[in-house]
Amino acid sequence: MKAGKVVIFTDGSAIGNPGPGGYGVVMKFREHRKELSGGFRQTTNNRMEIQACIEGLRALKQKSDVVIISDSKYVVESMTKGWVRRWQSNGWRRNDKEMAENIDLWMQMLDLCDRHSVEFRWIKGHNNTKENERCDQLAVSFAQRNDLPADVTFEKGLSEKDMPLFSSLR
Repeated sequence: MKAGKVVIFTDGSAIGNPGPGGYGVVMKFREHRKELSGGFRQTTNNRMEIQACIEGLRALKQKSDVVIISDSKYVVESMTKGWVRRWQSNGWRRNDKEMAENIDLWMQMLDLCDRHSVEFRWIKGHNNTKENERCDQLAVSFAQRNDLPADVTFEKGLSEKDMPLFSSLR
């Protein structure tokens, strides 16, 4: 009997961008449903979009077939068009002049994607899709909290010169 796919809806939010941020995740597998949320006191919307995917994948207890549904074209296209793997193979350079952004998170995402069979799908945000709307509520609600921890990589402005640190995050 085929096990089926875990469906992970994700969303990220930042108030001010950069500013306080949150992520929301709704995971579904057969009759099971799980919600996850979190955030940071100073971060970006794109970081929270990636973090939501990471947290969903991190919550899986065994190798799984996964569909991640996100309203972030940044995340979905970066993964489905192979941009992130290309950046990685080019020493995290987008081109001759620019480094990729959010390297620490992309490294974690790639590691988790290597552990699972992951398909990324884009969905239009704020389009009355129940689970996407719930992810948005979770992300925004978390971003509004007063007790958020630091997104250390973002707040300290770590970059390509800190690649040994990024490597230790894997």
